[in-house]
Amino acid sequence: MEKQQKSQQKEDIRTGLSPEILSQALLDNLYYIQGRPPELATKNDWYMALAYTVRDRLLHNWVGTLRTINDDTRVVAYLSAEFLIGPQLGNNLINLGIWEQVKEAVSYHGLNFEELLDQEGEPGLGNGGLGRLAACYLDSLATLEVPAIGYGIRYEFGIFDQEIRDGWQVEITDKWLELGNPWEICRPEIAYRVGWKGYTEAYRDADGDLRRRWVPGAVVRGEAYDYPIQGYRGKTANLLRLWKAEAVEEFDFQDFNVGDYYGAVHEKMVSETVTKVLYPNDEPQVGKRLRLAQQHLFVSCSLQDLIRIHLMRHKNLDNFHERVAVQLNDTHPSIAVAELMRLLVDEHFLPWEQAWEITRKTLAYTNHTLLPEALEKWPLPLFAELLPRHLEIIFEINRRFLDEVRLRYPLDEDRVRRLSLIEETGGKFVRMANLACVGCHAINGVAALHTDLLKSTVLQDFYEMWPEKFLNITNGVTPRRFLALSNLLLSKLISQKIGDTWVKNLEELKRLEEFAENLKFHREWRRVKLENKTRLADVIRKRTGVAVNPASLFDIQVKRIHEYKRQHLNVLHIITLYNRLKRRPEQDITPRTFIFGGKAAPGYYMAKLIIKLINSVAEVVNNDPDVRDRLKVVFFPDFNVKSGQLVYPAADLSEQISTAGKEASGTGNMKFAMNGALTIGTLDGANVEIREQVGPENFFLFGLTAEEVQSLKARGYDPYHYYRDYPDLKEALDLISSGFFAHGDRNLFQPLVHSLLCCDEYLVLADYRSYVERQNEIDQIFRDEKRWTRMSILNTARMGKFSSDRAIREYCDKVWKVRAL
Repeated sequence: MEKQQKSQQKEDIRTGLSPEILSQALLDNLYYIQGRPPELATKNDWYMALAYTVRDRLLHNWVGTLRTINDDTRVVAYLSAEFLIGPQLGNNLINLGIWEQVKEAVSYHGLNFEELLDQEGEPGLGNGGLGRLAACYLDSLATLEVPAIGYGIRYEFGIFDQEIRDGWQVEITDKWLELGNPWEICRPEIAYRVGWKGYTEAYRDADGDLRRRWVPGAVVRGEAYDYPIQGYRGKTANLLRLWKAEAVEEFDFQDFNVGDYYGAVHEKMVSETVTKVLYPNDEPQVGKRLRLAQQHLFVSCSLQDLIRIHLMRHKNLDNFHERVAVQLNDTHPSIAVAELMRLLVDEHFLPWEQAWEITRKTLAYTNHTLLPEALEKWPLPLFAELLPRHLEIIFEINRRFLDEVRLRYPLDEDRVRRLSLIEETGGKFVRMANLACVGCHAINGVAALHTDLLKSTVLQDFYEMWPEKFLNITNGVTPRRFLALSNLLLSKLISQKIGDTWVKNLEELKRLEEFAENLKFHREWRRVKLENKTRLADVIRKRTGVAVNPASLFDIQVKRIHEYKRQHLNVLHIITLYNRLKRRPEQDITPRTFIFGGKAAPGYYMAKLIIKLINSVAEVVNNDPDVRDRLKVVFFPDFNVKSGQLVYPAADLSEQISTAGKEASGTGNMKFAMNGALTIGTLDGANVEIREQVGPENFFLFGLTAEEVQSLKARGYDPYHYYRDYPDLKEALDLISSGFFAHGDRNLFQPLVHSLLCCDEYLVLADYRSYVERQNEIDQIFRDEKRWTRMSILNTARMGKFSSDRAIREYCDKVWKVRAL
């Protein structure tokens, strides 16, 4: 007892990890940061005090990490317009290894640990897979002890909160910061000036050399907000640095003194608009301008910050590329090519050739899309107005590059036109993906199929010119958040069988295969799944009012709503099952609960109509006495990382049904399979590799391949042929057209039906029959408890490849050439 007391006395209240010390630290932070005594504290006060208590431990590791970085260390800078980091408290407790200690500490104060975890909101710093991937990679970089900084934007408002009213998506302002954010540290002393508009002019420097300089017409400050990113059970904590736009002069006394009160704060209002909201609507010109301004702000601040840090340790920028590796997460940060050149040539006076060599050796580019419309391009007049000096630099890069192309491919002006950084058909545009390809030393896709398609389609000309630049690094997800945190019950069961080192080395899950035939382990596996399903069922009832049966097959599709992701194919299957039950109400079918979730872009009418269709079908199916609860349909509103942690562990079946050749990778497919869900999917994105890993017999494959999709379209695809020849499909579409799901309104869903019958760009009707046949097979296999459980165990056991740790090791070895601290 004396030893224990002495041990506790030696522990620092800011760094100690015992329950007693954590309890005292919690009280201290409640008093001295929140300014509340326990008897007056709200649940949010207690959450904030607990978060600050945990943050102290993170900062201790963060400062220690900074001290280990020396002059020879190469640091990774990960530039991303999104970081969908999710709630931080639970994840940090897992990574620090203090889950149980904190749980005990809060119990000393009569607090409910689960309620405190649930009090934390969803940080509005990202939208979909792109931002979640960036967050997973930061987690892995810290876990692998690779020094890294994530750079992005501190959005004041997230994309939107989603409510469902009368079956329609309604967008609500995402005020994620309104109750405070204990994880961020404002750094007003770390701020950079960023210019827009204005003009450029020639001048001679002190040596008499002719140069160009930019005289901006407007300037804002980008101010840093820092988040510590803790690695798993280690001492490394890396940095996520986000930029907020601030006015250079927040208040104009001259305007104020003459009575112009609005003018006095006008500059502040205009400046802060830049980082106000995630992904402003870029349909109108003002939205495009704001989107480009956002991208330039965070890229410019990030590069200026990296140069400042470098010059603190080195006398010049000659070896900048040897100490910094910058990864562009998709096309959004590709303005970095022109901005780094501007900084090196205009601000630090490097010769063009040296600056270009440094730029290309510093930057690398990850492409995340095969959709040509998603490869960003900016109208030339807009670009010239907002970033005149950058356009001059891009013109010069393009001139030199196209000279190289003409030497390599003489008399091939079509190729020159395709490769040019400037598009000149149907108006002039700056092609940002082309700029990234020219200005980066490496270009990677995010799944084997995706990379192959990049080489043969959208980036084919660049691949033919520089095949050595191209490589594949298949995406991965962090097992810390998406298994250890999200699925505590399954994690505990796995660790009981094979130990807990799998959390940091996911390949060790392979050892679960020896239990795949063990019936006692089967029962434990099914018990965990049922408890997770029951937990989700309770939340569904609270949020939607729909009661679902946890014993039913939970068939789940949660992802961004888009026609190529084909949520409407899923709906057609539901209607087909419904029609079968209406014809024969007495038939015995496997009870299913269909769960959808995801947001539609505010301006994407067809995606919003798909949400309305899902809810309209749910209204009919859930209330029809002939169905008798054998089918239930749920739309889970406002799907995000926090709700995903409930959904992934509860799934029996994961719907990964995008048109082959359209999805770059997908990561939801990995999260589901990691948690023991079986997948029904096409050979698209990472599905191909998941099927290879888990075995074809443990994956429900359907549909056309990417090659067959291209071939069918080339021959002339006629969707009406499938409608005419498949009676079940015709019956389902006719029922939608009749107004049956719209209270008799025959026009409501007509745009969707018309789109499918007249063009069906994403081949929903062509894949319908194959999809339904596989679903029929799933019905039968789910009834075979032993077979289904075995398949589920093997899916989890064989997911080692899809850890983000593996992906980061590949980036370190093949692209960044960095090593752990």
